[in-house]
Amino acid sequence: MIYLERVSKDQRPTSQTRPVIGLIGGIGAGKSTVAMLLKEEGCFIVHSDDIAHEALEDRNVRAMILTHFGESVLAGDGSFDRSKLAQRIFESASLRATLEGILHPWIETERRRRTASMPSTSRAVVIDAPLLLEVGLDKECDAVLFVDAPEAVRRARVIGNRGWSAAQFSVRQAAQMSLDQKRARASAVLVNAEDGASALAGLHLKVRAFLEQVIEKFESDRT
Repeated sequence: MIYLERVSKDQRPTSQTRPVIGLIGGIGAGKSTVAMLLKEEGCFIVHSDDIAHEALEDRNVRAMILTHFGESVLAGDGSFDRSKLAQRIFESASLRATLEGILHPWIETERRRRTASMPSTSRAVVIDAPLLLEVGLDKECDAVLFVDAPEAVRRARVIGNRGWSAAQFSVRQAAQMSLDQKRARASAVLVNAEDGASALAGLHLKVRAFLEQVIEKFESDRT
């Protein structure tokens, strides 16, 4: 795991009192597990995917999505069928950009609201956002952590845990920024190639070491 300098103290907002960590990674690499471990270490976690699910329940967001996608993406109870939405956007780059354009402002507003009201005891803010680099959120981060694992491991995880097919994995991975680009733009790379209790314990130690390093550098830059 390598940690590199991201934001100098001259670039950081003077009101910022805690480091901000961006969390990215390949599909099935284990970002959720790393986020859980960072939470156990006292970090405040903002999950963009969770906020996006809430955004789908907003009346204005709903109206805009239906305008572009039609009612074919609705479930029987009138709510959005996320699997149908996912299928549409991964079949069409233009529809994916449209949906992101609708959801992103809502997600960003809610992310800032949640961060502003986080507990005073939080040691750091962690932004878990699949499009963190694409939307420029990395510019607000003191460090960006890339969670990595071999493609075969990641594919097996999503097939086993999410019920995806190998084709679904390939299509969704191809729709994202390349992993080489993400890896190159990250401050740190954490390999999560194994599963099981002992592997989780080892991963926790790496997460803790990374967090301590980020906090130490943040505090040093503030002085």
